[in-house]
Amino acid sequence: MKIGVADTTFARVDMGKFAINELRKHASISIERTTVPGIKDLPVACKKLIEERGCDLVMALGMPGSAEKDRVCAHEASQGIILAQLMTNRHIIEVFVHEDEAEDGRELAWLAEQRTREHAVNAVKLLTAPKALEREAGTGQRQGFPDAGPARE
Repeated sequence: MKIGVADTTFARVDMGKFAINELRKHASISIERTTVPGIKDLPVACKKLIEERGCDLVMALGMPGSAEKDRVCAHEASQGIILAQLMTNRHIIEVFVHEDEAEDGRELAWLAEQRTREHAVNAVKLLTAPKALEREAGTGQRQGFPDAGPARE
């Protein structure tokens, strides 16, 4: 089993480091990492990790800025990531942390680490224990911030 980690130099936090650290805590797996300049480079990086480097699943890590053009770029990257998933029939876990989700650099770094680590656990579950995710269905899980919990009827 092999998980790919694709991250960017645009991010203000080394999200790839956190992903690899967390993946190693939860599974004995091979990890392939690639780093690209920005989030719009992630779709092809993920596709290459799957097709050329044999990854079973990839984590796409990025940190869009807070400007409107950054939100547009993030949306375009998301569309490309979805297309890469459909083209390869493999999961690509998108882990984006938008700069405007945090009040300051300290909170931004914390959020990037938490969200990345929690999604790394999801990636391992998706590959090794999909029933574990099934048991969490409808529980309002949130990556980074506190879980929302299930809605009450």
